[in-house]
Amino acid sequence: MGLSGHVWPLLISGTDYDTLGGACYLAATVSDSKLPPERSDYPHSVVIQTRWHDNDIYGHINNVVYYSFFDTAINRVLILEGGLDIHAGAVIGLCAESHCEFLGPLEYPNPVEARLRIGHLGKSSVRYEIALFDGETGPPAARGWFVHVFVGRDDRRPAEIPAGIRAALEPLVSAQ
Repeated sequence: MGLSGHVWPLLISGTDYDTLGGACYLAATVSDSKLPPERSDYPHSVVIQTRWHDNDIYGHINNVVYYSFFDTAINRVLILEGGLDIHAGAVIGLCAESHCEFLGPLEYPNPVEARLRIGHLGKSSVRYEIALFDGETGPPAARGWFVHVFVGRDDRRPAEIPAGIRAALEPLVSAQ
């Protein structure tokens, strides 16, 4: 017997849910120390144009695409500003951890502003913190993090973050 058509309840302590058009959006109960981020909390900005096929059956951007927006914002910095050679570089970044907190819907055809900061910059790893905004005003639609561990392309052993990449990331390190 398949699972299609069955609605599975989400039970998370301390949260309220609002059902809109068949989709469930999390409206987290937050303390003052966990208020949604402001654009100014993130020094780097990338505007990403949504595409028709990013929408799902409920008329908003599918949740998996939010991770694609994270990846796009990060890799633009690594490749365009840090000089990461994704095809032949000796060092590559592998995703060790990722997380997304969904705060509201994004919709085609609106562009998404991905804001980026660095939460931790280590010897061989970096934690990127990202917030996604719908358009030019309003609260974030999502926030999350993504951890890269830099490794040798051939041996997959931890490697130091290359100097060019480190130089591109250092200005983005958050004081928070």
